[in-house]
Amino acid sequence: MRVNCEKDAVNQMALEILAAARTAPKAKGFDNIVTYLLEGDEVEKLAAEMEKFAEKLGAFFIRDADNLRNSDAVVLVGLKESRPIGLNCGTCGFETCADFKNAEKTKETPFAGPICSVKSVDLGIALGSAAAKAKDMCLDNRIMYSAGAAACKSGMIDAECAYAVPLSMSGKSIYFDRQK
Repeated sequence: MRVNCEKDAVNQMALEILAAARTAPKAKGFDNIVTYLLEGDEVEKLAAEMEKFAEKLGAFFIRDADNLRNSDAVVLVGLKESRPIGLNCGTCGFETCADFKNAEKTKETPFAGPICSVKSVDLGIALGSAAAKAKDMCLDNRIMYSAGAAACKSGMIDAECAYAVPLSMSGKSIYFDRQK
């Protein structure tokens, strides 16, 4: 007899969550989304990286690192490349997509901007799809800038911008009564 074995299903559910992110609609059909599933020591490695950024980027990185360590799985959803898609909408701050293409990428910030705002919306839709799928499967989750920023800045993942969706299956959400 197996008792309290529901956590055995979390990694399979995480794969379904990544599928939801992958199949989310993308502007003009350009798919620049990358997905990752962190397991075991990889979660601890990311949590340690987050703590390194706390002094510069905020103490909440330490709080979020603790949340990651207590999660059952961690998925990352990011933008591999944020090249403009040719709309010349100006939302990125440049008059044309050609001006955007000629801009130098930032190196000091967690994300490698500038980033096409339309591609940022694609990332947001993918993250929303991932969080909705997690909710549908009764997994507690939270979208975390801090973990995605640390994963990008440390080179753990190949993305210009990413967010993490840690997952937890417990009697009470570990992401609800957070302190700091």
